[in-house]
Amino acid sequence: MPYIANTDTDRQKMLEAIGVTSFEELLEAIPEPLRWSGELSLPSGSTEQEVVHEVQALSWENHSSERLVSFLGAGAYDHFLPGVVAELLGRSEFYTAYTPYQAEVSQGTLQSIFEFQTLICQLTDMDVANASMYDAASSMGEAALMAHAHTGRRDLVIAGTVNPAYLQTLRTYTGGLGLTVQLVPFPEGHLDLGSLGAMVGDETAAVFFQQPNFLGILEPQAEAADIARRAGALVVVCVDPISLGLLVPPGQTGADIVLGEGQALGNAMNFGGPFLGFFACKKELVRQMPGRLVGQTTDRLGRRGFVLTLQTREQHIRREKATSNICTNHALNALASTIYLSLMGREGLREVADLCLQKSHYAQKAICRLPGFRLRFERPFFKEFAVQVPAPPGRIIQQLVAEGLLAGVDLGRFRMGLDDCLLVAVTEKRTREQIDHLVEHLGKFATQRAT
Repeated sequence: MPYIANTDTDRQKMLEAIGVTSFEELLEAIPEPLRWSGELSLPSGSTEQEVVHEVQALSWENHSSERLVSFLGAGAYDHFLPGVVAELLGRSEFYTAYTPYQAEVSQGTLQSIFEFQTLICQLTDMDVANASMYDAASSMGEAALMAHAHTGRRDLVIAGTVNPAYLQTLRTYTGGLGLTVQLVPFPEGHLDLGSLGAMVGDETAAVFFQQPNFLGILEPQAEAADIARRAGALVVVCVDPISLGLLVPPGQTGADIVLGEGQALGNAMNFGGPFLGFFACKKELVRQMPGRLVGQTTDRLGRRGFVLTLQTREQHIRREKATSNICTNHALNALASTIYLSLMGREGLREVADLCLQKSHYAQKAICRLPGFRLRFERPFFKEFAVQVPAPPGRIIQQLVAEGLLAGVDLGRFRMGLDDCLLVAVTEKRTREQIDHLVEHLGKFATQRAT
């Protein structure tokens, strides 16, 4: 709560500056019948501490996510944020910096972006990464444009298990170009390789899939990439960066473009944004890559420096040569991810991923011991899973909010044929007690079904 230190003298000077002598004169433009002329029934003055306490009590009535134990997933995850991330991010030289249009005078900003790019390349085992995108959804749309521009082909084959929000964004990006989007069915919760092989052909620009997919299940990554390569199509993989603490990076299984959502890397859920997308590719594709790319060089005195090496948007180059109209990058969010990855290191990221894996499987087994609850797909999963429930998922979610729990995501929202399923995500933040608390309250619905 800010303290506004305006004295009577300060206020009088402001009134004089705008050409009036009193506050009442300032209000003369408001018709008299619309002005309040009575006495306001205001309480007596309170101390700052009392006011803060009252405002906090009101805010808690909103069921703040800070007071609810979150098992939400579907693209945004409640991971632990080390305190040092916010502490460094809030420094004035970072927090107030704007996107560097006169880039070379912003060496600190450029260095942080360069380090972000380097970390993404190391994480995904790809050749080059850009300075970040708006989010994973826009990254997928840009990847579709990039695949079309590189191959000249017009068909996009996409796993039906891709996040529906990402798919909708891709359709928006490609609709005006007349590109064809084909969805690969997923009868067992992952893309069907037989269907994929039948759908990929000479006009396929790229095959898209998510790893782990929207349902948390691991896709047959290497096999899908082989099918795409045999047809001369690009392989585009959307990854959960935390999972790469344990899983083979997509660069080792034939990916041409790797993208994903960086929210899990040091960024809070923030009620859905702002997030950041990361985007990496093979070096042969770099001139078709959207956004901007920071490179390292030396000046005429031999000192290390950083420059914007590629800027492929239409404001910088002739429109017909532009690869994208994306105008900026989420530098502050990318810096948060840079700090997080630097702090965690290889071993720390592996530990976080392993905790997500172990805790989610503990939760799944405990939930599926309840009568009427079962795992929808018997497939390996990472940190979230679809569970078939004995009551409407929306009702379960609504009732468990009163118990301090965000129980998951209703999959009926996404028209995937999973109307009786709840998508539950378990990160390293969730304790055994919290998971058991969720299972206890889900058990009330099992009892209702059983009787």
